[in-house]
Amino acid sequence: MTGSYDPQRPVSLQKSLGILRRGLGDPTIRLTEAEAWLAFASPFGDATLRITKHSLNSAAHCEAWGAGAPWAIKHAPDLLGASDDWSGFDEPEFFSSLPELVQHQRVLHRDLVLPRTNRIFDHAAGAILEQRVTGIEANYAWRWLIRHHGRPAPGPAPQGLALFPRPEELARLKRWDWQAARVEQQRAQALGRLAVAASRLEWWAARDLRAEKPHTSGAGTIESALLSLPGVGPWTVAETLQRSHGSPDHISVGDYHLAGFVGQVLIGRRVDDLKMLELLQPFSDHRQRVIRLLQLSGQKKQSFGPRYAPLDHRGR
Repeated sequence: MTGSYDPQRPVSLQKSLGILRRGLGDPTIRLTEAEAWLAFASPFGDATLRITKHSLNSAAHCEAWGAGAPWAIKHAPDLLGASDDWSGFDEPEFFSSLPELVQHQRVLHRDLVLPRTNRIFDHAAGAILEQRVTGIEANYAWRWLIRHHGRPAPGPAPQGLALFPRPEELARLKRWDWQAARVEQQRAQALGRLAVAASRLEWWAARDLRAEKPHTSGAGTIESALLSLPGVGPWTVAETLQRSHGSPDHISVGDYHLAGFVGQVLIGRRVDDLKMLELLQPFSDHRQRVIRLLQLSGQKKQSFGPRYAPLDHRGR
């Protein structure tokens, strides 16, 4: 099945879709500046989606295979910014209030869009795997689970392209499986609870970020639904919604590096989460856009002392 979409603005596949990749060896995605291959589960079955885009300003050609191909083609524009409106950010009064560095990066990176996948489970699972561990450990676990419990991408996909395990597959894993994946009991239990709730969470996947599900306890939003799961906190919610809904405002509060990076870049010193939120408060509704642009600036947080060491999960 094929389709096309013209964003009517410059879009960089690597800058925009890079947030969906969990390490350079992620089996679910292949990404270059001219082509993206993605393998994922849709509400109607597995899908492989190929997006080709010959230049920043060209239209995108989309091809999809598998039972979920029609769904993949329908929602491909969201991956290319169809749901990502920067007009409020670019409004002159707001734009002039931004730090000079952010203004400069916006001018340099007009080809950045915040992609929306309309999927929740795999992004939430990936975020849980990243809780309190190094990127090396999280990416190893992601690849191990796909290699041992995932499935090949449908269609004429590149060799090795594969899908993350289904919720029911994760729910069946035993303790020794998690140990082999280097995932300790706390994250394994959180993933098990996510797997059980996955079908309920999908109600929000293609709806507005603020949509409220009727006849539910609490606020009825996807954010409140995720937070109701033990082992899921604000950091995991933000990391999920940045991908599933292309949230322009959710910040990964509690991130090991983020607050220090934001403080270093904006005021020349490291800060904690509370101070980071204070610094970003004037840019409410667009705080994730500000962070993405700061990350594209190439500036780094100063490093002191040894790196955070990988943990030994064999007895956990």
